[in-house]
Amino acid sequence: MNSTKFVFSTVIKILITIVELAFFGIVLYTYYGPILFDNVQSIGYPVTLLLFLIVYLALANLFRAFKIIDFSIMDTVFSQAIALAITDFLLFCEICLIGRGYLSVLPGLLTFACQFVFAVIWGLLSKIVACKYLKPEKTLIITGVDDTQEFTDKLSILSSIFKVEKIVKIDDIPVSYHELLSPYGAVIFYEVDSYKRSDLLWYCIQNRKSLYLTPHINEITFSGFSARHLIDTPMVKYEYRSERFWYNFFKRIIDIVVSCIALIILSPFFLITAIAIKTEDHGPVLYKQKRCTKNGKVFNILKFRSMIVNAEKDGVSIPCRAGDPRITKVGRIIRKCRIDEFPQIINVLKGDMSLVGPRPERIEHVQEFTKEIPEFAYRLRVKGGLTGYAQIYGKYNTSPYDKLRMDLQYIENQSLLTDLKLLLLTIKIIFVAESTEGFTDEKSAQVTQKVQSHQVTSQENPQ
Repeated sequence: MNSTKFVFSTVIKILITIVELAFFGIVLYTYYGPILFDNVQSIGYPVTLLLFLIVYLALANLFRAFKIIDFSIMDTVFSQAIALAITDFLLFCEICLIGRGYLSVLPGLLTFACQFVFAVIWGLLSKIVACKYLKPEKTLIITGVDDTQEFTDKLSILSSIFKVEKIVKIDDIPVSYHELLSPYGAVIFYEVDSYKRSDLLWYCIQNRKSLYLTPHINEITFSGFSARHLIDTPMVKYEYRSERFWYNFFKRIIDIVVSCIALIILSPFFLITAIAIKTEDHGPVLYKQKRCTKNGKVFNILKFRSMIVNAEKDGVSIPCRAGDPRITKVGRIIRKCRIDEFPQIINVLKGDMSLVGPRPERIEHVQEFTKEIPEFAYRLRVKGGLTGYAQIYGKYNTSPYDKLRMDLQYIENQSLLTDLKLLLLTIKIIFVAESTEGFTDEKSAQVTQKVQSHQVTSQENPQ
């Protein structure tokens, strides 16, 4: 990020933080505070304001609620709304605990309304100023592959950050590359081998360019190492984070507790959804499908049925496409709201899955993807998850290789804090339709053809 963008981002972040804190401070000093504290000089006032500030900043940064330059107004304002809603709720619970009883929620709701309105105004004005005075960085893409169309199409969404002016293959870079790289403020290395880009990386770092690269599998694995100062020669040791006893122990405890609470809270949705599915076509309420989890173990994943009965004839896998006609009326609603995934909480309680982890894939997909990408099997080092890194930062139609890279980033860096962050981010993803996009017709045909070919081969050559 250049200095102008940094200053602008810092100013708008400070502005909205001060105003949102002021709204909370008004309701605290005028309504809740006098009920809780003896006088206005009480330490309770600044402590409560400090708690609001800490929680709000933590959640806003987690949900990227200050990134008005990089993302759309709707996305940023929505992130602000979630961060403010959770912060206000937690502080309201704290206030009720201090007051040892229920206090009226209406002043808090009015405060949230004011905070939300300001967030909308802030988002609109900030975006207008950013578009008028801040320009995207001139960007050079250095690629190690021939086809970059899909990648550049994705970058086009980020037109406020990147202005791609040139794409050049790594093998075509001249020995004297300084003149080529000099005009660009941002450089992206796309699928370039590490030994080919090392000199170019150092040049970009020395000249403080915005530097991006798509990592290879082995480079993601390097993040699983940590420093060991055993002798005076630097060493790093691989940590096998997925096999830590205490982490897995506490993670399982959290899975059991949270899934039990979730089943109780969501039981009305289970009942209503079951009745709706049964009423529409009188078919089964639940849909079972064999999936792979840790160490290749196969289990039946549970979902509310969102498609017609026998949507996959003869057991042949047919990926869901955008606007798939097999989806029922009830199915379209529960898919959009993610309600079709709720029964998987039972899988979590049983121990088939965890709350957080790579998405468990169908057996035939694991076999097919592993043939093309042998490292795909690395995802099976941990339990499949209800939510996870690839589910949050990817889409339904994200390529298997990109999903693998995302999942390995989680596996090599997993911790209880990371799990908590991903669970919180899932709250936002639930309301984002883009993350459940089906395969396009073209991609669906490709995947189906590969899987069907694999199934025919398996039948012709039984083990």
